[in-house]
Amino acid sequence: MSMLTVTRVVHASALVDFGGAQILTDPWLSETRFYRQGEPRAFATAAELPELSGIVISHGHYDHCDLDALVGYRDKSVPFAVVPGLAGKVRAAGFTHVTELAPWQSTHLGPVEVTATPASHGVPEVTFVLRADGHTVFFGADTLRIAELDEIAGRYPDLDLALLPVNGLRIRPALNKQVVMDAVEAADLTRALRPRVAVPIHYAFSSGPIGDRVMTKGDRAGAEHFRAAAGDLAPDTIVQILPTGHALVL
Repeated sequence: MSMLTVTRVVHASALVDFGGAQILTDPWLSETRFYRQGEPRAFATAAELPELSGIVISHGHYDHCDLDALVGYRDKSVPFAVVPGLAGKVRAAGFTHVTELAPWQSTHLGPVEVTATPASHGVPEVTFVLRADGHTVFFGADTLRIAELDEIAGRYPDLDLALLPVNGLRIRPALNKQVVMDAVEAADLTRALRPRVAVPIHYAFSSGPIGDRVMTKGDRAGAEHFRAAAGDLAPDTIVQILPTGHALVL
């Protein structure tokens, strides 16, 4: 069995490396006035990315699907697995190998089996389970905590790693509607999924000084809050808060 390694790129973007077969999740490689990453990005541009076996994209929001920046990636034949309805946009960016997956549908990106799993975010979205060489990883994108996610535990009882959003993002103009699970809800999902290791994602994001006042609010200390909550709700799971650019070997 090869090593499993994960490196956070920024936000919900991560490199999951199954013994050399690297999958990039939800690429976000630029910023705008109202979309600030709030932490250093591991790669300045797509040209710096390593050779990838594939890319998974959970939904079409810019901070998870930065195709304008991703066009700088050198291999336009890299395979994608994406939420239904997104393939045309990915192909329009010049990428030629795109598969749409609804929940519980699967494909292969190189040697890695990719299965879409449920999600809820107010727009079409999926999460993903990635499997290769005896390792299994759940990528939680930025879904809400929904009951349908519990089915993952029955289908994949031996998760090595869960990448879980934790900032509980809310939209101020929509009466503070919550659109992402918060730290306690992510800890509850950790309890249900029972991964060996959980790494929080999606917590440093800011809408900028103006946007944070009028557009969004979220828990930028969500990683620490998740670690504390998971200690109570899922004490058998190891929580690793992973700075961007640092590789964690499981």
